[in-house]
Amino acid sequence: MNQATFYFHTDLNIFLSDERKNRQFTHQFKDHPSIKDMIESFGVPHPEVHGIMVNGESVDFSYLVQNNDQCHIYPISALGDIAEILPLRPQPEPRFVLDLHLGKLAAYLRRLGFDTLYRNDYPDAELAEISSQENRILLTRDIGLLKRGIVTHGYWVRDKNPQQQLREVLQRFNLFEAIQPFSRCIHCNGAVKAVDKETIAAQLSLKTRENHDEFRQCLDCGKIYWKGSHYEKMVQFIAEVRAVRFP
Repeated sequence: MNQATFYFHTDLNIFLSDERKNRQFTHQFKDHPSIKDMIESFGVPHPEVHGIMVNGESVDFSYLVQNNDQCHIYPISALGDIAEILPLRPQPEPRFVLDLHLGKLAAYLRRLGFDTLYRNDYPDAELAEISSQENRILLTRDIGLLKRGIVTHGYWVRDKNPQQQLREVLQRFNLFEAIQPFSRCIHCNGAVKAVDKETIAAQLSLKTRENHDEFRQCLDCGKIYWKGSHYEKMVQFIAEVRAVRFP
């Protein structure tokens, strides 16, 4: 029987059983499994892992674990501290697909201008396929979904509160500079552009026509937006979100 020692760093410990958290542990195994398979056997989904060191050398997921190996597994938050680690994947573009548990988070991401696909009836297989084929980051509350082999970019959303989830995602993917509020439709994810009032006047109520002159319209579904009572609340919310970066 072979054996190897493992240490999972910082926030990867959230996925481990209590007896393995924040400590080095020894694992016995037969043959020579890939380190990716072994990592996931401990409960850690592979998209959460961004660096692996075995016996002091950086390796990728295809590495076959050997007897007496010493393995250190790192999340993205730890990579900047260790120059010798080669990242397992490049940072993806901030384009997302979300599972059915994250509808409010999807609306928040769209409000901040991020390309975000969401339906409350996506099957797991389709979510994984969309993430893979369209190179989208899969955000989910389902750890098992992240373990699907075709998923490359993904993140298990820790918090249950939608506003905290948004802050968590912005921090995890360093998106504060990429915020473009009011540039995307919160209903269909289409791009929103300024539109001349006269071209949409027939679609507006009399009160809206009298009180507002600036409008934006979704290029996909046609939904019209203006600076109503909700606008100031959104401006305040966005200011609060941005303040998280420099509290």
